[in-house]
Amino acid sequence: MARRSGARRAPRPPAALARLCDTIVHCRRCPRLVLYRERIATEKRHAYRNARYWGRPVPGFGDPDARLVVIGLAPAAHGGNRTGRMFTGDRSGDWLYGALHRFGFANQATSTDRTDGLTLRDVYVTAAARCAPPDNTPTRDELAACRPFLVDELRLLRRVRVVIALGRIAFDAFWAVRGAAGHAVPRPRPPFAHAAACRLDGLTVLASYHPSQRNTQTGMLTATMFDAVFAAARQCVDQ
Repeated sequence: MARRSGARRAPRPPAALARLCDTIVHCRRCPRLVLYRERIATEKRHAYRNARYWGRPVPGFGDPDARLVVIGLAPAAHGGNRTGRMFTGDRSGDWLYGALHRFGFANQATSTDRTDGLTLRDVYVTAAARCAPPDNTPTRDELAACRPFLVDELRLLRRVRVVIALGRIAFDAFWAVRGAAGHAVPRPRPPFAHAAACRLDGLTVLASYHPSQRNTQTGMLTATMFDAVFAAARQCVDQ
């Protein structure tokens, strides 16, 4: 089948980024998370009883030349922990990839599995923690154990101009990573708030409520609110 005019092939990740992804996938640093992700992969949710779960840490996903990075919390137990790709196979992913598609960062609005044809353009999607945590809550020690992965990702993604942090934990993780990488962190540090923006030298940091079902079903986060963050990101990237 011929490609549509103007379509771009998914870029091959540079060797260093590919090696980092492989290191992440084989990580067993946090015993609690290893036990949980593997138990969930064995027990499964009834709706996915015939699915083969990933059950391992989930690496980042996207364009290695990205100017936008989206940082989430962690893979969902029956989302990324099942499919092996960030924000794939759950409602949060429907919100995220739908927004990325509307603003020209993705070739499609749906995200069901690793072979669904989704391609990201100028954006890389990652998370503060790489294993699905019980109650969607990694501990401080678990976040600290994962932090070097995010440090290395941001170091290897050399064209980044905008970061979107989805939720307070991702927002806090970004500032911790920035400090760990030896970059200046504003004092006082910017507070978390939806649509808050902080401009550093050559970098814009945007905050958003996480598109969790709790937030979207209660109206704490609406589609209009979510789109406003990605519209701001699009504008910053294109400047």
